[in-house]
Amino acid sequence: MDTLTSEEIARYHRHILLPEVGGAGQQRLKRARVLVIGAGGLGAPILQYLAAAGVGTLGIADDDRVSLSNLQRQVIHDTSTIGELKSQSAADAITRLNPHVTVVRFEERFSAETASHQLSGFHLLIDGSDNFDTRYAAADAAEMAKIPLVTGAVGRFDGSLTVLKPYEADAEGALYPSYRDLFPEKPPAGLVPSCAEAGVIGALTGVIGTLMAMEAIKLVTGAGEPLVGRLLMYDSLTARFDTVKYKRRRARQPA
Repeated sequence: MDTLTSEEIARYHRHILLPEVGGAGQQRLKRARVLVIGAGGLGAPILQYLAAAGVGTLGIADDDRVSLSNLQRQVIHDTSTIGELKSQSAADAITRLNPHVTVVRFEERFSAETASHQLSGFHLLIDGSDNFDTRYAAADAAEMAKIPLVTGAVGRFDGSLTVLKPYEADAEGALYPSYRDLFPEKPPAGLVPSCAEAGVIGALTGVIGTLMAMEAIKLVTGAGEPLVGRLLMYDSLTARFDTVKYKRRRARQPA
């Protein structure tokens, strides 16, 4: 286990007080290597809270640059960073927040072609992307690498998230579901409008992104019960949360 310095013990004192985390859990966070896809609406709170929590290495995969229209929701960036690469702007913000965190930047989109290179050495993948091609590529890559995936999505006033570990089995020996058990096929192009087309309330990305960061912390520390086989949905207009359980669509045996 990685030893915590006196400064780190003071920084993470409120975590260490929690029996579910403690010193051992904080050491696991320090040793963890987490890759986050996207430094946008979802990626911003994910990166901020994981950095604040003391995740030792954070990877950022994003090829986009900060624009003025991003700042309504992508709170890791600010007016002074307009025009910068999002990965660089986010990395600088993380360093200001917690200098103990190492940031690895990938100035390219996460895809089936880049997945193997980008995922190498990481223990957990978090998908904060805004398109179905990346979501399916992330799910396939995480399953192949046998690492957990936290994935979420937002649109207008609604959001959802789940945790995927399809390479593991439950207590009865049944494999946990995969992304395609939840969403068998990509929707036809143009059927689901993007946030750029339909809009999104900025604070919603903070709600869902923070929940995704919480799931990541649970996975790393072993605290609580992650959202494996459960889709958590949030309607911000009614302030309502709903959880839907889902399972494998076909019987398969663990590898």
